[in-house]
Amino acid sequence: MPLGSLVHQLQHAALTTELAQRTRQGQEQGQRLCLCGGVRVARALVTSALARQQGRSLLVITPTMEEAGRWTALLDTMGWPTVLLYPTSEATPYEGLDPTSEIIYGQLQVLAELLGSQEPSVVVASERALQPHLPPKAVLQASCLTMGRGHATDLTTLAHRLDRLGYERVNTVEQEGAWSRRGDIVDVYPVSAELPVRLEFFGDELDKLREFDPASQRSLDTIEQLWLTPRGYGPLIAQPLRTAMPPGLQALLGDEGLASLGEGRTPKGLGRLLGSAFSQPATLLDYMPDHGLVVVDERRRCLAHGQQWVDHAASHLEGLQDGMDPAAAALVRGVLHLPMTTCLERVDHWGGFDLAELDTAGVHPHHVSLGARPAPCLPNQFGKLGKLVRDQQRQRTHLWLLSAQPSRTVALLEEHDAVSRFVPNAQDRPAVARLLDQNTPVVLKAKGVAELEGVALPAWKVMLLTDREMFGQQSLATGGYVRRRQRAASRTVDPCKLQPGDYVVHRLHGIGRFLKLEKLSLGGEPRDYLVVQYTDGLLRVAADQLGSLGRYRANSEQPPRLNRMGGSAWKKAKERARKAVARVAMDLVKLYAERQEARGHAFAADGPWQADLEGSFPYDPTPDQLKAIAEVKQDMEAPHPMDRLICGDVGFGKTEVAVRGIFKCVTDGKQCALMAPTTVLAQQHWRTIRDRFAPYPVKVGLLNRFRTATERRELLRQ
Repeated sequence: MPLGSLVHQLQHAALTTELAQRTRQGQEQGQRLCLCGGVRVARALVTSALARQQGRSLLVITPTMEEAGRWTALLDTMGWPTVLLYPTSEATPYEGLDPTSEIIYGQLQVLAELLGSQEPSVVVASERALQPHLPPKAVLQASCLTMGRGHATDLTTLAHRLDRLGYERVNTVEQEGAWSRRGDIVDVYPVSAELPVRLEFFGDELDKLREFDPASQRSLDTIEQLWLTPRGYGPLIAQPLRTAMPPGLQALLGDEGLASLGEGRTPKGLGRLLGSAFSQPATLLDYMPDHGLVVVDERRRCLAHGQQWVDHAASHLEGLQDGMDPAAAALVRGVLHLPMTTCLERVDHWGGFDLAELDTAGVHPHHVSLGARPAPCLPNQFGKLGKLVRDQQRQRTHLWLLSAQPSRTVALLEEHDAVSRFVPNAQDRPAVARLLDQNTPVVLKAKGVAELEGVALPAWKVMLLTDREMFGQQSLATGGYVRRRQRAASRTVDPCKLQPGDYVVHRLHGIGRFLKLEKLSLGGEPRDYLVVQYTDGLLRVAADQLGSLGRYRANSEQPPRLNRMGGSAWKKAKERARKAVARVAMDLVKLYAERQEARGHAFAADGPWQADLEGSFPYDPTPDQLKAIAEVKQDMEAPHPMDRLICGDVGFGKTEVAVRGIFKCVTDGKQCALMAPTTVLAQQHWRTIRDRFAPYPVKVGLLNRFRTATERRELLRQ
C-alpha cells in the first residue's frame, strides 16, 4: 500500500473537504457531480481521499472488466484494507449457460465481504453488475451458515445442511465447494474463502476451527468464526421452484432435470429462471451498505457498452421464447436485462459522483475539473530530474517518488543537488509528515504496480513520480511474450489413445505393432488385453500390466522392423544400448573431472547495489527461485567455472535468476552475454534487463538480425 500516506494527505486537504460538501449538496438536489480532467491515477487518488474522509465503503463501476482489473490494482496501492474485484460474465442469462465457477466463487467472495465486514470495503465491478443477476440479499443472508467455537450442532444435521448448500462430499478436500468428514473432524472449503477450514468437534460442540493447506492437508492458523455461503445461486433458485413446481418446468429442464429438482438436487441452467424464483432479482447495489459511495467511471461509455449487452440479451430472449410452450415461456421472464438508463438512474439515488478523463464541460451539467496532468517524463535525465525536484520544492509542492529501487533513487538525486529521503515503511505517517513539513521529497518503495504512472495535482500542490518517469521503465513486471512449448508426452501406454497400427515396445520382446483391445474371460473373470503383433505371432498383454509396454519413438519416419518374441535381435540391441550408455557415462565423468580442475574467476560477494536490485523485483520470490539464486551465487563465487542448468516451466521465474546472476557479473567488472532461441524472445529479455538496470551505470545492448552491420560492429566494439 505505498500510496496510503499520499491518500491520507489528500483526504485532509481543504479542497477534498470542499469536494465532499459539493458532492453531498448535489446528491440532496438531485445533481450528480462529475470530476473530470485527470488520468486514472489522479481519479483513483481523489476518489480514495473522498471516500476515506467520509469513512464510507466504495463501489467503482467501470465500462469493462479489463478496466475494472486496472482500477483494482490501483486502489490496492492506496491504503484500503480490502479491495475486491467483482467478476461478471458477458454471456446473457437466457443462453442456458451457467457462469464459470471462477466467476460465481469470485462474486460470492465479494458478497460475503459486504454482508459480514464491519470495515469500509472497496469493490470494483463493470457496468454488468448493475443488471439483476443475484438472489435477494435477505435470501442469501438467511442461507449462509455461521459457526463459531462452542456452536452446538449434530454432525448428521451439519452434513444435510452442507448438502443443501450445494457442497460436494469427497474423501479429501482440495478444491472450493467440497467437504469431508473423518470421525469428529469436518473439513470444508468455503467458496468465498481463500483457504479451507477444519472443524474439530467434541461431541456435538464445535471445539476448534483452523484453516489448513489444501495441498499438504496440514492445519494452519486458528480462526474464530466460519462464514459459509452456498456453493452457487442454483440451490437458492431451486428451492422456490421445487416448492411451486410451476407448469412449463419440464419443457425447460427436461425429464432428467425435473427429476433432479424433485429429488432435492440442483439441475444446471437455472440462472435463466432467477426471475421466476424471485419477483425482484437483486443487483450488486442491493448488497452495498446503506452509507456506501457509488462512483461511475466514464458514464457515457458505461451506458453504451451496457446497452449493447441489453440489446444482445433481448435478442436471445426473443429467440428462446419463439416457438416455446407458453407455460415455459412465462417462466423465462425478461426481468434480467433492464435498460441501461434505468440501471444508471438507480445509481443516481446513491451518494457518489461520476468520473471522466476528458473535460466534460458542455456534456455534463455539473462538472468539476481536477486539473490533473501527467508528470514530466525524464527517463535517465537526472540533471533535469534534479532541477524538477528543486523547482517543485521552491513552489512548495509536495513531491512523492515511488521506486522499486528507492536507495539508488535517493543517491542519484543527491548527485544532482536534490535532497530526498527514503521512508522504509510507507505507513509510517509521522515520518512522512515530518518530511512534508520540511518540504523534503518522500521516496517510497513500490513493486509490481505496472499501471502506476506519475501525475501532477496542482490544486492539491502534489506531484507523484514513478520509475516510469525517472528511469523509463514501462512496466516493473515481466510480461508480453510467452514461449509455448509442447509438453513431452509420457512414454507410458494409454490404451484409450492407442490406434490400431501404432508401434509399441515390450520390455522383454522388443518392437511390436498394436492390433486391438479385446476382452477375454480366464477363470471366469473377464479382463481387457492389448493384442500386439510380432513377426512370429501375437502377444496379449493384460491391461493391468501395462508397465511392461512403452510407446515407440524414433526420429526417422520409416516404420521399424518388428522383432521376434524371445529372439536374439532385441537382446543384442539392448546390449549395444547398455554399452553406449556406459561409454557416455565414462566420457561425462572425465569431462566433469576436467571442469572441476579448471580455474575460473571467483566473483566478489554481493554488494549494496545487488541488494537494491534484488529488492526491486516486483514479486515475492518463490522458495525454488531463492534456492536457485543462492546456488548460482555460490557457483559464481567459487574459483572454478560454473556448470549449472536452471530448469523450470514458463512463468516459473527463470529470467529473474538470470537477471541477478548477470548483475552480479557486470558489477564485478566483467561482461555478460545472454543467448535466446528466437529474435522475439531476445527482444523481450533485452527490454526486461534494460528496465531493471536503468538506475545503474550498466550498458545493455541487443544483437540480432535486425541490427545493421554498423550497429553490430559498434556494439561489439563497446
